[in-house]
Amino acid sequence: MWVRFHRYHGINKVLRFLLLTNGFVLVSSAMLGPIYALFVEDIGGDLLDASLAGTLFALTGGITVLLSGKYADRLTHPEYVMAGGYLILAAGFFSYLFAYSIWHILIIQAILGLGEAIYSPAYNAIYSRHLDKSHEAAEWGAWEAMAYFVAAGGAIAGGYIASLLSFQWLFLIMSMFCLLSSIMIIVMPKSFFR
Repeated sequence: MWVRFHRYHGINKVLRFLLLTNGFVLVSSAMLGPIYALFVEDIGGDLLDASLAGTLFALTGGITVLLSGKYADRLTHPEYVMAGGYLILAAGFFSYLFAYSIWHILIIQAILGLGEAIYSPAYNAIYSRHLDKSHEAAEWGAWEAMAYFVAAGGAIAGGYIASLLSFQWLFLIMSMFCLLSSIMIIVMPKSFFR
């Protein structure tokens, strides 16, 4: 199916690579999303604490994304900003291994909001630059479809991993996916994203 889609719409190798690396990052977030409140309760928090953590994530991200977008526009290699954002997300997810209070959760959520806001404008700029203008909607549709599919897969995988193994294993896997995405971007030749 993907091969047929690629041939018909001409999705180039840069877009496919971006979809792959961003897919790893999005599945990481999706793995925790539906069971996040359970983790917060496990460390002594409640639903209000989980909501407060989500608010802090969104506020941190909203403030940072404005600055990150301006900064990424001035760079010759915004892919490194994207890789840096993925690395911050990896560190944030890894930090959950050491979270034992709601204060830890709040700090981690701020870190995750920062990472998301740093990578997002650079990702969108690079993705937009490589769109085929005659199939722009279809290629953005490919990103949207990927986001929905990884959200579905991540949600079930996260619940399964946390219930079968533990939240610690889940956080380790989430962190590794983000780290893998960052490394994949860093090792690509600079000319790849041009």
